Amino acid sequence: MNNQTVIYRTGEGVWATFSTVSKNGGERKVIFDSKKEKVILGEPSKSADNTKMVMTGSSPQMPGEVFFWQPGKKPMRKTDVNPDLKNTLLGEQKIIQYSARDGQVIEGVLILPVAYKKGDKYPLIVYVHGGPEHHHYNEWLSSYSTPGQVMAGKGYAVLYPNYRASTGYGVAFAMAGYGDPAGKEFDDIADGIDFLVNEGIADKDRVGLAGGSYGGYASAWFASYYTKYVRAVCMFVGISDLISKQGTTDIAYEDLYVHAGKKLEEMWDISLQRSPIYWAHQSKTATLIYGGAADTRVHPSQSLEFYYRLKMNDHPAVRLVQYPGEGHGNRNQPGRIDVLYRQVGWMDWYVYDKKPLDGPMPPLDISENYGLNQD
Repeated sequence: MNNQTVIYRTGEGVWATFSTVSKNGGERKVIFDSKKEKVILGEPSKSADNTKMVMTGSSPQMPGEVFFWQPGKKPMRKTDVNPDLKNTLLGEQKIIQYSARDGQVIEGVLILPVAYKKGDKYPLIVYVHGGPEHHHYNEWLSSYSTPGQVMAGKGYAVLYPNYRASTGYGVAFAMAGYGDPAGKEFDDIADGIDFLVNEGIADKDRVGLAGGSYGGYASAWFASYYTKYVRAVCMFVGISDLISKQGTTDIAYEDLYVHAGKKLEEMWDISLQRSPIYWAHQSKTATLIYGGAADTRVHPSQSLEFYYRLKMNDHPAVRLVQYPGEGHGNRNQPGRIDVLYRQVGWMDWYVYDKKPLDGPMPPLDISENYGLNQD
Protein backbone atom coordinates (compact mmCIF):
# COMPACT_ATOMS: atom_id res chain seq x y z
CA MET A 1 0.00 0.00 0.00
CA ASN A 2 1.01 3.65 -0.39
CA ASN A 3 -0.20 7.08 0.66
CA GLN A 4 -2.24 7.38 -2.53
CA THR A 5 -4.46 4.36 -1.81
CA VAL A 6 -7.19 3.66 0.71
CA ILE A 7 -7.82 0.09 1.86
CA TYR A 8 -11.14 -0.61 3.50
CA ARG A 9 -13.32 -3.44 4.75
CA THR A 10 -17.04 -3.64 4.12
CA GLY A 11 -19.92 -6.01 4.76
CA GLU A 12 -21.81 -7.01 1.63
CA GLY A 13 -24.81 -9.10 2.56
CA VAL A 14 -23.60 -12.06 4.59
CA TRP A 15 -20.06 -11.69 3.19
CA ALA A 16 -17.14 -9.34 3.81
CA THR A 17 -14.65 -7.81 1.39
CA PHE A 18 -11.43 -5.81 1.54
CA SER A 19 -10.98 -3.32 -1.29
CA THR A 20 -8.64 -0.58 -2.40
CA VAL A 21 -9.48 2.72 -4.04
CA SER A 22 -7.48 5.78 -4.95
CA LYS A 23 -7.66 8.63 -2.44
CA ASN A 24 -9.03 10.68 -5.36
CA GLY A 25 -11.90 8.25 -5.90
CA GLY A 26 -12.69 6.04 -8.86
CA GLU A 27 -13.40 2.35 -9.19
CA ARG A 28 -12.53 0.10 -6.31
CA LYS A 29 -10.49 -3.09 -6.59
CA VAL A 30 -11.60 -6.02 -4.43
CA ILE A 31 -8.49 -7.65 -2.96
CA PHE A 32 -10.22 -10.11 -0.63
CA ASP A 33 -13.66 -11.67 -1.07
CA SER A 34 -14.86 -13.88 1.78
CA LYS A 35 -17.40 -15.57 -0.48
CA LYS A 36 -14.54 -16.98 -2.55
CA GLU A 37 -12.11 -17.59 0.32
CA LYS A 38 -14.77 -19.16 2.62
CA VAL A 39 -13.64 -17.21 5.69
CA ILE A 40 -14.90 -13.93 7.15
CA LEU A 41 -11.95 -11.74 8.17
CA GLY A 42 -12.50 -9.11 10.86
CA GLU A 43 -11.00 -5.69 11.36
CA PRO A 44 -7.18 -5.81 11.14
CA SER A 45 -4.24 -4.66 13.17
CA LYS A 46 -1.61 -3.61 10.64
CA SER A 47 2.04 -2.80 10.20
CA ALA A 48 3.09 0.82 9.72
CA ASP A 49 3.43 0.38 5.95
CA ASN A 50 0.06 -1.43 5.65
CA THR A 51 1.66 -4.47 4.01
CA LYS A 52 1.09 -6.93 6.87
CA MET A 53 -2.12 -7.46 8.79
CA VAL A 54 -3.37 -9.63 11.63
CA MET A 55 -7.03 -10.23 12.32
CA THR A 56 -9.47 -12.84 13.46
CA GLY A 57 -11.34 -14.94 10.96
CA SER A 58 -14.18 -17.41 11.19
CA SER A 59 -16.43 -19.62 9.11
CA PRO A 60 -19.64 -21.58 9.77
CA GLN A 61 -17.55 -24.48 11.11
CA MET A 62 -14.74 -22.45 12.74
CA PRO A 63 -15.00 -19.96 15.61
CA GLY A 64 -12.60 -17.04 15.60
CA GLU A 65 -8.97 -17.88 14.83
CA VAL A 66 -5.97 -15.60 14.23
CA PHE A 67 -5.00 -14.98 10.59
CA PHE A 68 -1.94 -13.29 9.08
CA TRP A 69 -2.51 -11.56 5.77
CA GLN A 70 -0.40 -9.74 3.26
CA PRO A 71 -2.76 -8.07 0.75
CA GLY A 72 -2.41 -9.81 -2.57
CA LYS A 73 -1.66 -13.15 -0.96
CA LYS A 74 -3.82 -15.81 0.67
CA PRO A 75 -4.51 -15.28 4.40
CA MET A 76 -2.68 -17.76 6.64
CA ARG A 77 -4.38 -19.23 9.70
CA LYS A 78 -2.05 -19.14 12.71
CA THR A 79 -4.06 -20.69 15.56
CA ASP A 80 -6.23 -23.71 16.33
CA VAL A 81 -8.11 -22.67 19.44
CA ASN A 82 -10.90 -25.26 19.21
CA PRO A 83 -9.37 -28.51 17.90
CA ASP A 84 -12.15 -30.64 19.40
CA LEU A 85 -14.64 -29.16 16.95
CA LYS A 86 -13.14 -31.35 14.23
CA ASN A 87 -14.86 -34.28 15.95
CA THR A 88 -18.10 -32.46 16.76
CA LEU A 89 -21.28 -32.78 14.72
CA LEU A 90 -22.54 -29.35 13.74
CA GLY A 91 -25.76 -28.22 12.15
CA GLU A 92 -25.56 -27.36 8.45
CA GLN A 93 -25.41 -23.59 8.01
CA LYS A 94 -26.90 -22.14 4.86
CA ILE A 95 -27.86 -18.78 3.38
CA ILE A 96 -31.55 -18.28 2.73
CA GLN A 97 -33.63 -15.62 1.03
CA TYR A 98 -37.34 -14.99 1.33
CA SER A 99 -39.85 -12.37 0.25
CA ALA A 100 -41.36 -10.07 2.85
CA ARG A 101 -45.06 -9.23 2.68
CA ASP A 102 -44.36 -6.24 0.40
CA GLY A 103 -42.05 -8.20 -1.89
CA GLN A 104 -38.71 -7.03 -0.47
CA VAL A 105 -36.14 -9.84 -0.55
CA ILE A 106 -34.70 -10.53 2.89
CA GLU A 107 -31.54 -12.55 3.46
CA GLY A 108 -30.61 -14.56 6.51
CA VAL A 109 -28.54 -17.42 7.81
CA LEU A 110 -30.22 -20.68 8.78
CA ILE A 111 -28.68 -23.44 10.88
CA LEU A 112 -30.45 -26.75 10.47
CA PRO A 113 -30.75 -29.25 13.34
CA VAL A 114 -27.81 -31.63 13.57
CA ALA A 115 -30.01 -34.63 12.78
CA TYR A 116 -32.13 -32.79 10.21
CA LYS A 117 -34.35 -34.87 7.95
CA LYS A 118 -36.14 -33.17 5.09
CA GLY A 119 -39.87 -33.34 5.57
CA ASP A 120 -39.73 -33.28 9.38
CA LYS A 121 -40.75 -30.15 11.26
CA TYR A 122 -38.56 -28.76 14.02
CA PRO A 123 -38.82 -26.20 16.79
CA LEU A 124 -37.40 -22.87 15.65
CA ILE A 125 -35.29 -20.28 17.45
CA VAL A 126 -34.86 -16.82 15.88
CA TYR A 127 -31.88 -14.73 16.96
CA VAL A 128 -32.28 -11.01 16.21
CA HIS A 129 -29.19 -8.81 16.00
CA GLY A 130 -28.94 -5.45 17.70
CA GLY A 131 -28.20 -2.04 16.33
CA PRO A 132 -30.22 -2.20 14.20
CA GLU A 133 -27.17 -0.95 12.27
CA HIS A 134 -25.53 -4.36 12.15
CA HIS A 135 -25.95 -7.62 10.27
CA HIS A 136 -25.18 -11.31 10.44
CA TYR A 137 -22.32 -12.71 8.37
CA ASN A 138 -22.08 -16.27 7.13
CA GLU A 139 -19.55 -17.06 9.84
CA TRP A 140 -19.46 -18.73 13.25
CA LEU A 141 -22.57 -17.20 14.83
CA SER A 142 -22.79 -18.96 18.19
CA SER A 143 -22.10 -16.93 21.32
CA TYR A 144 -23.19 -16.99 24.94
CA SER A 145 -26.42 -15.11 24.16
CA THR A 146 -27.06 -16.50 20.66
CA PRO A 147 -25.92 -20.14 20.90
CA GLY A 148 -27.05 -21.32 17.47
CA GLN A 149 -25.00 -24.51 17.20
CA VAL A 150 -25.92 -25.45 20.77
CA MET A 151 -29.58 -25.19 19.86
CA ALA A 152 -29.03 -27.07 16.58
CA GLY A 153 -27.43 -29.87 18.59
CA LYS A 154 -30.55 -29.99 20.74
CA GLY A 155 -32.81 -30.35 17.72
CA TYR A 156 -33.79 -26.78 16.85
CA ALA A 157 -33.65 -24.97 13.54
CA VAL A 158 -32.07 -21.55 14.08
CA LEU A 159 -32.65 -18.41 12.00
CA TYR A 160 -30.46 -15.28 12.00
CA PRO A 161 -32.37 -12.77 9.80
CA ASN A 162 -30.90 -9.62 8.26
CA TYR A 163 -34.12 -7.66 8.50
CA ARG A 164 -34.62 -4.19 7.04
CA ALA A 165 -32.54 -1.57 8.87
CA SER A 166 -29.59 -3.99 8.79
CA THR A 167 -26.33 -2.83 7.26
CA GLY A 168 -24.68 -4.59 4.33
CA TYR A 169 -27.49 -4.07 1.82
CA GLY A 170 -27.17 -0.43 0.86
CA VAL A 171 -28.25 2.88 2.36
CA ALA A 172 -31.93 2.63 1.42
CA PHE A 173 -32.23 -0.79 3.08
CA ALA A 174 -30.49 0.46 6.23
CA MET A 175 -32.70 3.55 6.34
CA ALA A 176 -35.93 1.54 6.17
CA GLY A 177 -36.32 1.71 9.94
CA TYR A 178 -35.55 5.42 10.22
CA GLY A 179 -38.47 7.02 12.04
CA ASP A 180 -40.38 3.73 11.81
CA PRO A 181 -39.36 1.64 14.83
CA ALA A 182 -40.76 -1.91 14.93
CA GLY A 183 -42.30 -1.36 11.50
CA LYS A 184 -41.02 -3.08 8.38
CA GLU A 185 -37.93 -4.23 10.27
CA PHE A 186 -39.84 -6.50 12.66
CA ASP A 187 -42.46 -7.42 10.06
CA ASP A 188 -39.56 -8.90 8.10
CA ILE A 189 -38.76 -11.17 11.05
CA ALA A 190 -42.37 -12.34 11.29
CA ASP A 191 -42.29 -13.05 7.56
CA GLY A 192 -39.13 -15.10 8.04
CA ILE A 193 -40.94 -17.28 10.55
CA ASP A 194 -43.83 -17.71 8.13
CA PHE A 195 -41.38 -18.64 5.39
CA LEU A 196 -39.77 -21.44 7.40
CA VAL A 197 -43.18 -22.72 8.50
CA ASN A 198 -44.39 -22.77 4.89
CA GLU A 199 -41.18 -24.50 3.79
CA GLY A 200 -42.02 -27.32 6.19
CA ILE A 201 -38.91 -26.77 8.33
CA ALA A 202 -40.39 -25.01 11.37
CA ASP A 203 -43.21 -26.16 13.62
CA LYS A 204 -45.43 -23.07 13.92
CA ASP A 205 -46.47 -24.06 17.43
CA ARG A 206 -42.89 -24.27 18.70
CA VAL A 207 -41.13 -20.99 17.94
CA GLY A 208 -38.89 -18.96 20.25
CA LEU A 209 -37.10 -15.67 19.70
CA ALA A 210 -34.19 -13.97 21.46
CA GLY A 211 -31.89 -11.02 21.03
CA GLY A 212 -30.02 -8.27 22.82
CA SER A 213 -30.33 -4.46 22.75
CA TYR A 214 -32.35 -3.73 19.59
CA GLY A 215 -32.73 -7.50 19.31
CA GLY A 216 -34.10 -7.33 22.85
CA TYR A 217 -36.57 -4.73 21.59
CA ALA A 218 -37.63 -7.26 18.95
CA SER A 219 -37.98 -9.89 21.67
CA ALA A 220 -40.32 -7.65 23.65
CA TRP A 221 -42.25 -6.76 20.47
CA PHE A 222 -42.81 -10.42 19.69
CA ALA A 223 -43.82 -11.10 23.29
CA SER A 224 -46.50 -8.43 22.99
CA TYR A 225 -47.56 -7.13 19.57
CA TYR A 226 -46.59 -10.29 17.66
CA THR A 227 -47.31 -12.70 20.50
CA LYS A 228 -49.14 -15.10 18.16
CA TYR A 229 -45.83 -15.98 16.49
CA VAL A 230 -43.81 -17.18 19.48
CA ARG A 231 -44.26 -19.38 22.55
CA ALA A 232 -41.26 -17.90 24.35
CA VAL A 233 -38.80 -15.01 24.13
CA CYS A 234 -35.61 -14.06 25.93
CA MET A 235 -35.27 -10.26 26.09
CA PHE A 236 -31.65 -9.32 26.80
CA VAL A 237 -30.86 -5.66 27.63
CA GLY A 238 -33.91 -4.82 25.55
CA ILE A 239 -36.16 -1.81 24.98
CA SER A 240 -39.79 -1.78 26.11
CA ASP A 241 -40.70 1.93 26.25
CA LEU A 242 -39.46 4.26 23.52
CA ILE A 243 -40.61 7.32 25.45
CA SER A 244 -38.77 6.70 28.71
CA LYS A 245 -35.74 5.35 26.83
CA GLN A 246 -35.17 8.84 25.40
CA GLY A 247 -34.59 10.16 28.92
CA THR A 248 -32.46 7.32 30.27
CA THR A 249 -30.03 6.29 27.52
CA ASP A 250 -26.42 7.45 27.14
CA ILE A 251 -26.87 7.81 23.36
CA ALA A 252 -29.78 10.26 23.27
CA TYR A 253 -28.36 12.17 20.30
CA GLU A 254 -27.67 8.99 18.36
CA ASP A 255 -31.26 7.94 19.00
CA LEU A 256 -32.44 11.31 17.69
CA TYR A 257 -30.28 11.62 14.58
CA VAL A 258 -29.72 8.00 13.58
CA HIS A 259 -32.94 6.27 14.63
CA ALA A 260 -35.89 8.58 15.31
CA GLY A 261 -35.22 11.58 13.08
CA LYS A 262 -37.55 13.75 15.16
CA LYS A 263 -37.66 14.96 18.72
CA LEU A 264 -39.89 13.06 21.09
CA GLU A 265 -42.38 15.92 21.21
CA GLU A 266 -43.05 15.39 17.51
CA MET A 267 -43.66 11.65 17.78
CA TRP A 268 -45.43 10.92 21.05
CA ASP A 269 -48.08 8.71 19.45
CA ILE A 270 -45.82 6.47 17.38
CA SER A 271 -43.35 6.22 20.27
CA LEU A 272 -46.12 4.94 22.52
CA GLN A 273 -47.70 2.62 19.97
CA ARG A 274 -44.34 1.10 18.97
CA SER A 275 -43.48 0.39 22.61
CA PRO A 276 -43.95 -3.20 23.78
CA ILE A 277 -45.44 -1.98 27.08
CA TYR A 278 -48.40 -0.65 25.04
CA TRP A 279 -49.21 -4.19 23.90
CA ALA A 280 -48.11 -6.12 26.98
CA HIS A 281 -51.70 -6.77 28.09
CA GLN A 282 -52.26 -9.18 25.19
CA SER A 283 -49.12 -11.29 25.67
CA LYS A 284 -49.47 -15.06 25.44
CA THR A 285 -45.69 -15.62 25.31
CA ALA A 286 -43.41 -16.92 28.07
CA THR A 287 -41.06 -13.99 28.65
CA LEU A 288 -37.61 -14.09 30.21
CA ILE A 289 -36.22 -10.58 30.79
CA TYR A 290 -32.55 -10.29 31.71
CA GLY A 291 -29.73 -7.79 31.59
CA GLY A 292 -27.06 -5.82 33.38
CA ALA A 293 -28.03 -3.78 36.43
CA ALA A 294 -25.41 -1.16 35.45
CA ASP A 295 -26.49 -0.74 31.82
CA THR A 296 -26.27 2.89 30.68
CA ARG A 297 -27.20 2.23 27.04
CA VAL A 298 -30.57 0.58 27.65
CA HIS A 299 -31.33 1.43 31.25
CA PRO A 300 -32.48 -1.47 33.50
CA SER A 301 -35.74 0.42 33.97
CA GLN A 302 -36.69 -0.75 30.47
CA SER A 303 -36.67 -4.31 31.79
CA LEU A 304 -38.54 -3.32 34.94
CA GLU A 305 -41.26 -1.52 33.00
CA PHE A 306 -41.95 -4.51 30.78
CA TYR A 307 -41.85 -6.92 33.70
CA TYR A 308 -44.36 -4.88 35.70
CA ARG A 309 -46.73 -4.36 32.79
CA LEU A 310 -46.81 -8.11 32.18
CA LYS A 311 -47.21 -8.92 35.88
CA MET A 312 -49.93 -6.30 36.36
CA ASN A 313 -51.83 -7.98 33.52
CA ASP A 314 -51.61 -11.33 35.31
CA HIS A 315 -49.08 -12.87 32.95
CA PRO A 316 -48.29 -16.34 34.37
CA ALA A 317 -44.86 -16.91 32.78
CA VAL A 318 -42.58 -13.90 33.13
CA ARG A 319 -39.26 -13.71 34.95
CA LEU A 320 -36.83 -10.84 35.55
CA VAL A 321 -33.11 -11.46 36.13
CA GLN A 322 -30.55 -8.67 36.56
CA TYR A 323 -26.78 -9.04 36.79
CA PRO A 324 -24.99 -6.80 39.32
CA GLY A 325 -22.09 -4.86 37.84
CA GLU A 326 -22.87 -5.84 34.25
CA GLY A 327 -23.59 -3.22 31.60
CA HIS A 328 -24.88 -3.46 28.05
CA GLY A 329 -24.09 -7.13 27.61
CA ASN A 330 -22.37 -9.37 30.11
CA ARG A 331 -18.57 -9.28 30.30
CA ASN A 332 -17.89 -11.63 33.21
CA GLN A 333 -17.83 -15.41 32.92
CA PRO A 334 -20.51 -16.21 35.57
CA GLY A 335 -22.94 -13.77 33.95
CA ARG A 336 -22.32 -15.21 30.49
CA ILE A 337 -22.72 -18.78 31.72
CA ASP A 338 -25.96 -17.82 33.43
CA VAL A 339 -27.36 -16.20 30.28
CA LEU A 340 -26.46 -19.26 28.21
CA TYR A 341 -27.98 -21.87 30.50
CA ARG A 342 -30.94 -19.72 31.51
CA GLN A 343 -31.88 -19.08 27.89
CA VAL A 344 -31.47 -22.72 26.85
CA GLY A 345 -33.56 -23.84 29.82
CA TRP A 346 -36.30 -21.31 29.07
CA MET A 347 -36.53 -22.32 25.41
CA ASP A 348 -36.45 -26.05 26.17
CA TRP A 349 -39.20 -25.62 28.76
CA TYR A 350 -41.65 -23.56 26.73
CA VAL A 351 -40.70 -24.18 23.09
CA TYR A 352 -39.23 -27.65 22.74
CA ASP A 353 -41.33 -29.30 25.47
CA LYS A 354 -44.33 -26.93 25.07
CA LYS A 355 -45.01 -26.80 28.79
CA PRO A 356 -48.08 -24.71 29.68
CA LEU A 357 -47.60 -21.06 30.53
CA ASP A 358 -49.86 -21.36 33.55
CA GLY A 359 -47.81 -24.20 35.07
CA PRO A 360 -44.50 -24.18 36.98
CA MET A 361 -41.66 -22.15 35.50
CA PRO A 362 -38.09 -23.41 34.95
CA PRO A 363 -35.85 -23.40 38.05
CA LEU A 364 -34.72 -19.94 39.12
CA ASP A 365 -31.47 -21.11 40.72
CA ILE A 366 -29.26 -22.61 38.01
CA SER A 367 -25.91 -22.07 39.74
CA GLU A 368 -25.15 -25.79 39.50
CA ASN A 369 -24.50 -25.17 35.80
CA TYR A 370 -21.74 -22.64 36.45
CA GLY A 371 -19.07 -25.31 36.86
CA LEU A 372 -17.78 -23.69 40.05
CA ASN A 373 -16.66 -25.71 43.05
CA GLN A 374 -18.39 -24.28 46.10
CA ASP A 375 -16.35 -26.35 48.57
